[in-house]
Amino acid sequence: MRLLVIEDAQDLASALRVGLGRAGYAVDIALTGADAAAKLGVNAYDLLVLDLNLPDIDGFTLCRGVRDGSIAGPSGPELRILMLTARGELTDRVRGLDEGADDYLVKPFALAELLARARALLRRDNGGGTAILTVGDLSLDDGRSTATRGDRELPLTRKEFAVLRYLMHRPGHVVSAEELLEHVWDENTDPFTQTVRVTVGTLRRKLTGDGEQPLIETVIGRGYRLREIG
Repeated sequence: MRLLVIEDAQDLASALRVGLGRAGYAVDIALTGADAAAKLGVNAYDLLVLDLNLPDIDGFTLCRGVRDGSIAGPSGPELRILMLTARGELTDRVRGLDEGADDYLVKPFALAELLARARALLRRDNGGGTAILTVGDLSLDDGRSTATRGDRELPLTRKEFAVLRYLMHRPGHVVSAEELLEHVWDENTDPFTQTVRVTVGTLRRKLTGDGEQPLIETVIGRGYRLREIG
């Protein structure tokens, strides 16, 4: 999943990139509202983490712009928004939710809680449920960042885990390399590299043990599909 963190404090923005990145998310950073609007205009995000106290625009205004379409982009007005701010007064929290935020977390905060709230919001985009995804004999625990096939735990890298999580939200559907690049990698990735093909290839090998049927198939000219095998 790809997140946009809008936070004008450089140190905190960097820390969030690291912390969220370790959980398998692709993270872009915007230090100003203008930078955020520009990135929202060209990139598809799954979740927006939004500070209110920005140097050029109020976070409430930015949130409202996403919801009413005046800040338009591939994510659309239904983009999940988590406000992360030091403004913890009741009036601020109520206003944030009324302006369109899906959740509101007050600084200082624990990274574990931020991650849990992010997981909850992203599950809402994919039909709800728990932090555990199951497709056939494949299971992924998003909270613990573990994946198993049958009784076998899979030794996945963070990026392999993120690709698998994205595919498991769409079992049986063809997912293009461009879609994976858009949602699993961040803005610093060269779009002309073979990183998607290489990562899917290593993931496919790790998913397939001795005597097991392959779970990821390549659909020539279209992308990749996770098969539902019991």
